[in-house]
Amino acid sequence: MQLINNIPVWGQPDLETVNQMTEAMKHEGMYAALMGDHHIGYSVPIGGVIAYEGRICVNGVGFDIACGNKAVRLSANADDTRGNIYRTMNEVAKHISFGVGRKNNERVDHQLFDDNIWNDIPMLKPIRDKAREQLGTVGSGNHYVDIFVDDLDRVWVGVHFGSRGLGHTIATHFIKAAGGADGVHAKPVVLDETSDLGEQYLKCMELAGRYAYAGRDWVCARVARILRADILEEVHNHHNFAWKEHHFGKDLWVVRKGATPNVPGAKSFVGGSMGDYSFILEGVESEESKTSLYSTIHGAGRIMGRAQAKGKRDRKTGEIIRKPLVSQCDMDAWVKKFDVELRGAGVDESPHCYKRIEEVLHAHRDTVKIIHRLKPIGVAMADERDYDPYKD
Repeated sequence: MQLINNIPVWGQPDLETVNQMTEAMKHEGMYAALMGDHHIGYSVPIGGVIAYEGRICVNGVGFDIACGNKAVRLSANADDTRGNIYRTMNEVAKHISFGVGRKNNERVDHQLFDDNIWNDIPMLKPIRDKAREQLGTVGSGNHYVDIFVDDLDRVWVGVHFGSRGLGHTIATHFIKAAGGADGVHAKPVVLDETSDLGEQYLKCMELAGRYAYAGRDWVCARVARILRADILEEVHNHHNFAWKEHHFGKDLWVVRKGATPNVPGAKSFVGGSMGDYSFILEGVESEESKTSLYSTIHGAGRIMGRAQAKGKRDRKTGEIIRKPLVSQCDMDAWVKKFDVELRGAGVDESPHCYKRIEEVLHAHRDTVKIIHRLKPIGVAMADERDYDPYKD
């Protein structure tokens, strides 16, 4: 860990990201930190932690409110799962809805739709039915459903996604209501926690958190059904959210965007790319843990933008304007070498676009303990033609 502009930074510093966090801190931020997977985000960096006293940052939490990871260990036999992985991934792609704006093909009832908040806050009422239809959908971008085996040859399922259209609508509404703007370099929208707008936002954020948890619960349970297995253990955590916590003698709103809570003794699930390991971690008490506001990575972190990976063509002529840095052959070769059965995804999600997660974790070696290493044997993502507008 090193200190840059009075911001603790883990891993190899990306100066554009450090500068973005430096600017974000000018808008009432009290403390900040950048995890080892940091990269540029909307107003506040991904892999960033920023804390406020009596304030909450809307675009710090981000558009995909409560995006997070869940991993479950199953009773399935590892040899049988490997032997049937082709059929299993076909079933996952058939029964789980991937892509933008998709509805769940199966009706999902959940008690959160009976909460009075849908009627109490005017902007929520007209989107309740859409949210109900989308519950349990995964979306696109870097969101996934993976099947793993760990080093003890046990089967796990891991998922990564958030609150979908509900979270995006909430974030967009409050940014606009506060007079803010959309954009990577837009000024952070910071609300007083006791203001009418701030109180409403916090209630909506909490609702989006429950919604995201319910969606990840449903997907994990649905994949367990496909594998005809029971869930034996689960690890579940947000990484686009804000928590009221006590640090340095103060009660603070700690905003973690693409950063995972890392309380000593608590477990978390962090994902690599489709051709890399993922991990179950446990928080460790240390001075660095305190400095990070008890936070850690949420994944490997990008080293290449989507447009860089895919390249660019003229829409009218089809002529190549910028050559892609990753080819389909490159991605296929990596995935084949790692022995992964892949459904969906494009070259912008290739392992070439990501840091190596073990190197990223090494930077946090004094704050986390590795409990399990998970190797993907099946990965499902949205089709490469899907663009995810839900951001962060």
